[in-house]
Amino acid sequence: MSDARRIVSTAPVPGSTRVHFERLARLEVNFTPMAWEQADADPSWRADRRRVDLPSEAPGPPVEGGPFAVARALLWTYEVADPSLVRAVYDAAAPLDGRDMLLVGRFAGLRFPMGVRVGGVVDGPDAEGGAAVHRFAWHYRTLEGHLERGQMDYEVVKEEASGRVSFRMAAYSQRGKIENPVVRAGFAVFGRPTQLRFYARASERMRRLTAERAAAGGS
Repeated sequence: MSDARRIVSTAPVPGSTRVHFERLARLEVNFTPMAWEQADADPSWRADRRRVDLPSEAPGPPVEGGPFAVARALLWTYEVADPSLVRAVYDAAAPLDGRDMLLVGRFAGLRFPMGVRVGGVVDGPDAEGGAAVHRFAWHYRTLEGHLERGQMDYEVVKEEASGRVSFRMAAYSQRGKIENPVVRAGFAVFGRPTQLRFYARASERMRRLTAERAAAGGS
């Protein structure tokens, strides 16, 4: 491994987590990727979308230290995830596109290490419905051993004509192969409520932190 790596976590994690992280490069995505619309039309998948408006800024390209720039930074470092539910371990020196992350799910005092791989990075001017926008987006896909199979898309978008800034999530998932019968039963009962709680807290956390940091000048 290169000494140039910089392994970070979004919040403290057990020391044993590093062992799980080091295995990720050898794992493969555990499902066949598809468009969100395809998953939404298939009852074997659960498809979700969420959107929350963030503080707006002046029309035109993103403002330095403004809401778009702040939200982009929060998403880049995965601070959008509530650490009481999920903490992430990754190599901050690695390119975002193709980066492996170990997500450590937290529930009822238990810890669940789950690997994902980042891809689909978009960062710059774009168009939406014929209108100019600025977009920062990426997705992650679940790896072998994850409790679920599926993809989560994140994006921060600024509409340049109006200055409106929004944070969006789109996901599709189904239960993965869970060998432990106790974990399998617990996931069947608590998996969906925990998933919905994650969406709600990520949306609120992004809204709150963007507002606070943009008001402080982006710091």
